[in-house]
Amino acid sequence: MSQPDEQNELDLRLFRIWMKASRAVFDNVRNDIEDHGISQEHFMILELLYSKGPHPIQKISEIFSIPSGSITYVVDKLEQKGYVRREPSPTDRRGSNVTLTQQGQALLGGIFPKHAEVISNNLSFISKEDKLKLIDLLKAIGLGAEALANNTKP
Repeated sequence: MSQPDEQNELDLRLFRIWMKASRAVFDNVRNDIEDHGISQEHFMILELLYSKGPHPIQKISEIFSIPSGSITYVVDKLEQKGYVRREPSPTDRRGSNVTLTQQGQALLGGIFPKHAEVISNNLSFISKEDKLKLIDLLKAIGLGAEALANNTKP
């Protein structure tokens, strides 16, 4: 086996293991979200607002790569359920911020601690040091892949 073939085999093995591990963790996390009767899309937005505070609807659209027409629909649904409300932006007269209502705060306040525990349990199989290394490695891979996509250097 030549050197490039060995590298390709190693890369393919890494990719398969990474995908299988990611799928297992994400399946467990998704199941936890669904156990609360919330769609993943709704949960992602509610969690963002819970953790980071009010956001302009356009920024939410960018963060989650949800098209502008679709994000309006999703926010409308969350608003109908009483979890969020739109408030005028203090910095942009034409824009509005999406913020959690008291009902949304209460919902996430009841769900999020258990959800964070589910995530921690799924990552409990490696040490703190290995987690820090993995963070650095995944950042390097992500930045490198983005650079490849943009034809730039990482």
